[in-house]
Amino acid sequence: MVLAVCGAVAVAFADSSIVVLALPALYSALGTSIVGVSWVITSYNLAVVVVACLLVSLMRRLDVAKLTTTGLALFCAGSVGCALSGSLLVLIVCRCAQGAGAAMLLAGTLALLSALCHSRARGVALWSTAGTVGAALAPALGGILTELFDWRAIFVFQAPIALAALVANSRSPVELEAGDGTRLRVASNLGLGLIFGALVGALFLAVLLVITVWGLSPIAGAAAVSALPAFALAAGRLRRELSLRAAGAAGALLLAGGLIALALLPAVSPALLAGALGLCGAGMGLAIPVLTDAAVGPDEQLVHAGTVTIGARHAGLVVGLLLVAPLLSHDLQRGAHDALLGGAKVLLSANAPIRQQVPIALDLRGAIDHAPRGTVPDLAAPFDKQGAAHDARLRRVRDSLVAAVTDAIARSFRTALALCAALAALVLVPIAIIRPRGPE
Repeated sequence: MVLAVCGAVAVAFADSSIVVLALPALYSALGTSIVGVSWVITSYNLAVVVVACLLVSLMRRLDVAKLTTTGLALFCAGSVGCALSGSLLVLIVCRCAQGAGAAMLLAGTLALLSALCHSRARGVALWSTAGTVGAALAPALGGILTELFDWRAIFVFQAPIALAALVANSRSPVELEAGDGTRLRVASNLGLGLIFGALVGALFLAVLLVITVWGLSPIAGAAAVSALPAFALAAGRLRRELSLRAAGAAGALLLAGGLIALALLPAVSPALLAGALGLCGAGMGLAIPVLTDAAVGPDEQLVHAGTVTIGARHAGLVVGLLLVAPLLSHDLQRGAHDALLGGAKVLLSANAPIRQQVPIALDLRGAIDHAPRGTVPDLAAPFDKQGAAHDARLRRVRDSLVAAVTDAIARSFRTALALCAALAALVLVPIAIIRPRGPE
């Protein structure tokens, strides 16, 4: 029963970013743009924030058992609807339903886990760990499902997990009360918002860099980003050896360092990418449980405090996306210009016959003009068409041009990643303010 509930918590948090590696497949299948499918992510997180705010205002009237049951049922129905969606509009509506259900089930399962474990501290720890692992594992899991099956498999996978938790909740003998909160723990919830705003860099920007710019397949991208959950879990042992403030501060600094490392990646390197994401994962594993523990205080009603915390987390994601999207869009335009100049320079200085250069230049222009919006065109194909596979000189030109274009576009992510790193560093402020419950 506890395992089923933890699975639902993990999936609800994972849904914030689980479709990122599937974005190219989504905008191809639905005939839209990267801006359009970005609402598949944003709508879910926004729905969580809105419903969480409504729940806080209605807390005294809530029946937690019914809230949890309704949330799980709505999340399950939304997952089925997403899997069956035939258009972007229907998919976004179903994602909103998922988000609304997620806000309800996350609020209710915090109290449910505490009751099932007969320990508030144990329940909060399980809820926080499941959420951290779910958020960290999401991009990799989504990539694997997309590569092996289809983007719809992401939502097919979620429905039975929510259904199992729904059955477990209906059989639970515990009595749950919503109560009403008396304190608003601003510092700890602000810290969570900043952490999740910073995680836009690891959960979204890094994944887009891997798939859209580097051109890795979803399953190869999933292998690289699997460092996030692996290091998040490994950080659990280290957290037990540190004081709360030390663990929180170390987590914020590791996350900031990992995001800076992502911004400064020297070249296409899955190994370096995994190392940088490993730092981000370790930062998540240290900081998020500390801030969650501080946000859900021992003198607070679980459902009230948990709902505020849920809203803070997803509000951080939404604000992070709103800050990063226009910045990245602007820098990508400049990066595309730099990539064009760099590619032209490589081609003009190439030691290749004019009879090869002219057709290659024309084919490159066609590849750029006909590439789907939001994707990097296949710049190697025009060279291969002219015999690069058997011509070492032409192959060197091809590799130099592709590297020049890829590097120029990858540099466009630096400012946005640096902004996310700054958000992570700002977490040090609320960590310094929060009062640890036990001895330091």
